[in-house]
Amino acid sequence: MKRIYSIFLGFCLSLFSVGAGAYAGARPNILMIAVDDLKPTIGAYGDAYAQTPAMDRLAAMGTAFTNAHCQQAVCGASRASVLTGLRPDTVHVWDFKSKMRDDLPDLVTLPQYFKQSGYYTASVGKLFDYRCCDGMSSNDVPSWSQPHTMVNTPDLFKNHYAIDPPEGEKPITECLDKDVPDNFYGDGLRTDTALQMMADFKKSKQPFFLAVGYKKPHLPFVAPKKYWDLYDRNTVPLAEYQQQPVGAPKFHFQDSWELRGGYSNIPEGILPEDMQREMVHGYYACVSYIDAQVDRLLKGLEANGMTDNTIIVFWGDHGWHLGDHGMWCKHTNYEQATRVPMIIVDPRMKKQAEKVTTAVEFVDITPTLIELAGLKPKGDAEGDSLKALLSNAQAPFKEFAVSQFARSYQGANDSMGYAFRNDRYRLILWIQMAFKDGERSGPLVATELYDYNKDPLETQDLSELPEYSELHERLLDSVKNFSQEYLTISWN
Repeated sequence: MKRIYSIFLGFCLSLFSVGAGAYAGARPNILMIAVDDLKPTIGAYGDAYAQTPAMDRLAAMGTAFTNAHCQQAVCGASRASVLTGLRPDTVHVWDFKSKMRDDLPDLVTLPQYFKQSGYYTASVGKLFDYRCCDGMSSNDVPSWSQPHTMVNTPDLFKNHYAIDPPEGEKPITECLDKDVPDNFYGDGLRTDTALQMMADFKKSKQPFFLAVGYKKPHLPFVAPKKYWDLYDRNTVPLAEYQQQPVGAPKFHFQDSWELRGGYSNIPEGILPEDMQREMVHGYYACVSYIDAQVDRLLKGLEANGMTDNTIIVFWGDHGWHLGDHGMWCKHTNYEQATRVPMIIVDPRMKKQAEKVTTAVEFVDITPTLIELAGLKPKGDAEGDSLKALLSNAQAPFKEFAVSQFARSYQGANDSMGYAFRNDRYRLILWIQMAFKDGERSGPLVATELYDYNKDPLETQDLSELPEYSELHERLLDSVKNFSQEYLTISWN
């Protein structure tokens, strides 16, 4: 099978290079690494407990953006924004009900743009969420020069759950630590496939855009035993603050929907400590499992002589609540759900900034990669290029990164929350809104304000406190000016 795949890919590359030979030459390759549900539990991001030597090495090779944020803390909307350079309100993907080409059939995605510019584009694993494009097997056909390769764990259900539940019933949570090789599970197999692709790309002079998407540390927490053995369950860090922020609107809280909706053994309220420890242990084990896959990819680039001419962009699609605020999973506008790891490596730069603390967002990836590759700007991209920050961590940049998530205020998901994050503060506006002439507008029904210098755990919403009224108004004015330039929202 591998031999047949290699012949097929080589044939496709040969055909493609005939039509795009004018673009060949010194253009850099692009390796995109996407990780599902990965928050910044990475040594290079200050997590001293995490065992992530490959991700740490990747950060040392380039720039770690330590204040990066997703557009929306759910995989479908987040990935649609990363891979188009468009915000959720533009691409019309906020959930799993709409597909990104329903309202924008002529949409050009980031890999599609590289494809149109002479790159050979290929993908393996989870990139777009299949529910927001044209299915799992194709993963948006126009984006890729060859058919998308998914690669799943063989006997997925059997190998992810110790006990099959009766038909129609939910499984119990599983944190499995089988003593198996990495490629027993899908993510190891995805690395195998990506390495084969690299070897095939080496035979062509065509620049490539290779996107590799990993599923862990998404639930269920399943990874080979050797990664569990890196951690002692008795010492795993538990969330320091497990209550809702004082003064925050109650409708922002999510009762660990994904966890409770998917599994049958989750008790009400704050999870017992032993269950918390098991889940945090499982999350870190899965992170280390993915770290090993990143190590294999880096070694694959080196083995194929591609390290010096391959730009790498690494991202986790959103953050993840690990018990903080009494919540698990994502689906909020809080720091733990929106903050993401994002690392960019351009080996052609003599010196990159090691860390950037400026607030940046996922829509910035599209214009950045396009500029670094020397392509013409993509006219509809809504982010800003990060190129200047890659060489100078203090370079001027826009004031806020914006995330959003809907909540029910008086009706079902009738209010959209927009979180504006700068270097210190998070201001969340809850707007009861509807589309009007292409713009989101409506009354402002609630706000939240957090100061991460004084209160990094978000224990107190400051928006209604008299001593913060001047700051609150000043940030509101700044957000209004920002929105007029970058967003299509207004409020009253």
